[in-house]
Amino acid sequence: MTSQDTAQRPALRSQRLNQITNEPHTKLDALVKAHAPFETQANFARFVVAQYLFQSELVSLYNDAELTAIVPDLPARCRADAAKADLADLDTEVPAPVAGAVKNPTKAAALGWLFVSEGSKLGAAFLIKRAVGLGLSETFGARHLGEPAGGRAEGWKSFVKTLDSLEFSAEEEAQIEQAAVDAFNRFTVLLEQAYTPELA
Repeated sequence: MTSQDTAQRPALRSQRLNQITNEPHTKLDALVKAHAPFETQANFARFVVAQYLFQSELVSLYNDAELTAIVPDLPARCRADAAKADLADLDTEVPAPVAGAVKNPTKAAALGWLFVSEGSKLGAAFLIKRAVGLGLSETFGARHLGEPAGGRAEGWKSFVKTLDSLEFSAEEEAQIEQAAVDAFNRFTVLLEQAYTPELA
């Protein structure tokens, strides 16, 4: 990190995480567009495979007692079951796990992964509108993109407020930042896996 980067480092943790994940986020967005998930239901089904793989890898984090003590509604925020139901709607088999899933991260690292997962719900507001064009909805085929109870913005604001209020050591700050980047990179891997010809 250059001294210029340090000078421009935002005060809030959530803003710093947004800043350092900008590059992998941009790359992932471009990759999603390249796979054209909203051209056909079949293309969208591959996208749901990637979403299911990613969300299923985070189930243990969403149900972790220590993390739930920090974010009380965390278990209800998990979208793995919704994505699994979407796969059934789309007549798509539940994929086998892909090697390399996050395993027993530290509390700080786990929050970095959850930051990316929760943040993706904001983008889902735009994706659900595209999914409707394929005949899908929050109750069929695109459940995992549906609006969370209480609203997307409120859910995100409360998560970020909690995240920004936590006290972390310098080592933990580094862990949460690395984990957020790792989460984007992991979803990129899973997306590529979902669209490989042998799975299609």
